Amino acid sequence: MFSRVHLVSPPPHRFQETGSIYLQFTCSTALQLEVIFEVLEEYDWTSFSVVTTRHHGYEDFLAMVEGMTDGSFIGWEKKSVVILNVTDDPGGARVKRLLKDNEAQVRLLYCSLEEAELVFRAAWAAGQAGPSHMWFAVGPALSGLGLEGLPKALFAIRPQGWRDEPRRRIAKGVSVLTHGAMALRRDKGPKAISNSSPVSSRRYFTNISIGGRDYSFNSDGYLSNPLLDVISYTNGRGWEEVGWWENGHLRLRYHPWSRYGSFLKPLDDSQHLRVVTLEERPFVIVEPADPGTSSCIRDSVPCRMPVNTSLVVDGAGPMKHCCKGFCIDVLKRLAKIVGFTYDLYLVTNGRHGKNIDGEWNGMVGEVVSNRADMAIGSLTINEERSEVVEFSVPFVETGISVMVSRSNGTVSPSAFLEPYSPAVWVMMFVMCLSVVAVTVFIFEFFSPVGYNRSLQKSGGSKFTIGKSVWLLWALVFNNSVPVENPRGTTSKIMVLVWAFFAVIFLASYTANLAAFMIQEEYIDTVSGLSDKKFQQPTEQYPPLRFGTVPNGSTEENIRSNYPNMHQYMIRNNQKGVEEAIENLKTGKLDAFIYDAAVLNYMARKDEGCKVMTIGSGKVFATTGYGIALNKNSRWKRPLDLALLQLVGDDEIDMLERLWLSGICHNDKIEVMSSKLDIDNMAGVFYMLLVAMGLSLLVFAWEHLVYWKLRHCVKRSSGMDFLLALSRTRLRLTNASKTPPPKKTEQPEETCPLQTKEKEQQRNPQSSAPPRPSLVTGGRPHPLQNIGTCVPCYEQNGSSLHPGHGLTSHPGHGLTSHPGHGLTSHPGHGLTSHPGHGLTSHPGHGLTSHPSPFTSLGFCQSACSSFTSS
Repeated sequence: MFSRVHLVSPPPHRFQETGSIYLQFTCSTALQLEVIFEVLEEYDWTSFSVVTTRHHGYEDFLAMVEGMTDGSFIGWEKKSVVILNVTDDPGGARVKRLLKDNEAQVRLLYCSLEEAELVFRAAWAAGQAGPSHMWFAVGPALSGLGLEGLPKALFAIRPQGWRDEPRRRIAKGVSVLTHGAMALRRDKGPKAISNSSPVSSRRYFTNISIGGRDYSFNSDGYLSNPLLDVISYTNGRGWEEVGWWENGHLRLRYHPWSRYGSFLKPLDDSQHLRVVTLEERPFVIVEPADPGTSSCIRDSVPCRMPVNTSLVVDGAGPMKHCCKGFCIDVLKRLAKIVGFTYDLYLVTNGRHGKNIDGEWNGMVGEVVSNRADMAIGSLTINEERSEVVEFSVPFVETGISVMVSRSNGTVSPSAFLEPYSPAVWVMMFVMCLSVVAVTVFIFEFFSPVGYNRSLQKSGGSKFTIGKSVWLLWALVFNNSVPVENPRGTTSKIMVLVWAFFAVIFLASYTANLAAFMIQEEYIDTVSGLSDKKFQQPTEQYPPLRFGTVPNGSTEENIRSNYPNMHQYMIRNNQKGVEEAIENLKTGKLDAFIYDAAVLNYMARKDEGCKVMTIGSGKVFATTGYGIALNKNSRWKRPLDLALLQLVGDDEIDMLERLWLSGICHNDKIEVMSSKLDIDNMAGVFYMLLVAMGLSLLVFAWEHLVYWKLRHCVKRSSGMDFLLALSRTRLRLTNASKTPPPKKTEQPEETCPLQTKEKEQQRNPQSSAPPRPSLVTGGRPHPLQNIGTCVPCYEQNGSSLHPGHGLTSHPGHGLTSHPGHGLTSHPGHGLTSHPGHGLTSHPGHGLTSHPSPFTSLGFCQSACSSFTSS
């Protein structure tokens, strides 16, 4: 099979033949659309419409447009799709009507050469071919088209060399075929060309290089890496190159700040505005264009740099720059809503705008002198500027704020005293503790059972005023130290109230102490511009060093309201925000006063979060950013309505979250504890005062009961029983906790039987001395009160005789003598001496047969108490 190779310029479409290889030096429709969308993005023309005829492949063209716009994050807005049928409309009336109803300024046209002439004729008739409407021709629409009847703003994409003569283009095609055929011949021999199939022959044309240029073709027959020119028709000069496409990158020859480029400037277009701005992050960020592609990123727009500060590259004029940021996004949205185009440039003389000797500079000066129709950026609305320009409604709330550095500080030596103010410490330890200690001592001194009573008896308690202070100190600091408690009821109540007060005081101190001891940052806050640190900086040591950026609304506000402060800070004024932040970090500046919105952004975006605005972004002299316009400008009302629409649709809030947020926060200031003053602790001090008043009432009641009511109540057996029960229970409890102390043996205060038993246990062989009878000198013997110990003896099996002596349990055989002592049972061998105690039998002592009388020791203390009474 003989393989035929065709070199074509326009796409062959349906004219392809089977068994042939078509190599096309033009570019595909998809690649043309890709380049066109790059141009639209470069000029920020995101709104367009599609105009097409029913030319072959128009459905594929529409599908390509749909795929490129729907999957993009640019935000393309396709106004409409107009499909024309020019063959059925010879006069063009229907085409004219359809074009006139199309509101988009940018049109993508896909049609044949013959159809293009009819479409452009109808566009002129409908007023759609002037400088305000851009046409982008796609496909074969302009192949061989003359210069007559073309729109004034027309773009097209063509391969490089589109100006070459046909003879030169033919020579280039023949050279490509020759290189491919020679490669095939070297590989398969002389007969390979006539015998090879198109599929096998195509690969020899996929890697061709001539003169250092790549002429490789893809499987569709198009050049794999074509060099394309972006051409535009200029009235009076014809077609000219305005840019080129190479290796997937677009480059433009002309300054992109104009809506159409320097090659096309419609002076009669009333919808085109000159917009001036000023670089100040994050509202306007200026970056150079990509040096490789000479284009801006997707979210930025071209902007003109001042000529005296721009670089000149190959004589092509100023280097291209791109602007982005919060205000640029607002400007783009306003242009879409209101319907205007703009030429964006940066201010050259000054900054925001200041009146110097009657002449305004900066952005305000550009608007006043009519060099700009609009000024947008971080431009603060104030009264002086409002006299010379017209401001829109504010779209960002701002004011004046103060930035300081975050200094990592160590805890001060007096940090443990910081939780309370000095007044609280004085109230606590100088007044309250002393007053309460004296109060407790006085109540104890005059208490019926307190210190005064102990002074009257030797060996009593000595609760002095020093012990009272020591007790209160121990309760405050919760220390387990030996203290002496008061005995009086009133004193005890006061001590209890003081203990409750100490718990509150210590808990508050401990909770607040942690914030002061572990704090990592020390922030010297100020209350506002009228703060003493600003108004009288020389009275501080060291003096506070603060400044601002001159020629702005912040300096003007300070100069008007605080002249002395302005005069002092002139020496510390900064050239810009970046320089001020650097000086804050290095310690050359203590505070920087500037626009609140800018400072909040810089604090959130600062690397390492080393700077911050005081009071979590506290704002003084609140105002807002506005768009400056000429006086009596017709754009004010449309812009105000558009801004209100953006605010109502939360577009402004979305842009603030996008541009004005950051990772650093000022919240750490809020968690720092403040000193607790008297107002914070007033409750516990009031509690002490109330307690002292109630204690006086209890003190009076205590004396009344002790000295008066106690003698008026008749003594009864029930009351004696309760008193005895209370004392017995208390002493038994004390005896179970601690062993009873040894008591001095006194014959008149001890039980004789128990004493006799102990003596026999210590010296069993000794004979007992004679003892007196139970009745001596008419005075009842203490054993007569042994009846109080009945329960103890009954537990040991003994009982009391109704008369004098003791009788044993029936098992022991002991009986009492009617008159004196004890007699033994004949079986136990115990004999009693008349009138005396017990004597042991030689064979059966008390140790062998324990007598129940040994159990008398259980009630020794009880017997002693009754004996003493």
